[in-house]
Amino acid sequence: MILIIVLFITTFISMEAVAWLAHRYIMHGILWYLHEDHHLKGEERFFEKNDAFFLIFSIPGFLGFLFGTIYYNTILLSIASGITAYGLCYFLVHDIFIHQRFNLFRNSNSRYLRAVRRAHKMHHKHLGKYQGESFGMLFFPVKYWKQSLKK
Repeated sequence: MILIIVLFITTFISMEAVAWLAHRYIMHGILWYLHEDHHLKGEERFFEKNDAFFLIFSIPGFLGFLFGTIYYNTILLSIASGITAYGLCYFLVHDIFIHQRFNLFRNSNSRYLRAVRRAHKMHHKHLGKYQGESFGMLFFPVKYWKQSLKK
C-alpha cells in the first residue's frame, strides 16, 4: 500500500517536470503549430488547436489504466492515477483559474495562486515560439513567489 502511495505522489510531482519539458521543447518546438493559437492576443475562443494537447497528454494515463486493469498491475494503476491527477490539477489551474474558461475561482486570492497567475502571465507576454519563460504550471521560479507578496 505504501508503494502505491509513493508511486502516485512521485508520478504526480514528476509530471511537473514532464509538463515543463513538453511545454518548452515540444509545444514551443515541433508542435508549435498546435500551441501558437494559445499565445495569440485578441479574439478569445473557447476551443483552440492547443486543446489537442489534452488528448495527446491523456494517452499515457489511459494506457496505464488500460494495461494496469488488464494485467492487474497496481504499479501501472498508481502511475496512471498520478498522471491523471496532475492532468486534473493542470486543467483546474490553467484552464479554469488562469484562463477563466468557466466562471469559477475568479476571486481566489491566495499568495500561491497570485504567484501561479503572475508566472503564467509572464509566459504569455511572449507571443513567439522562441521567446518565453516560466514553462511550468504548479511550480514556478521563486521571483514570482516574492512578487506575490507585494499585493
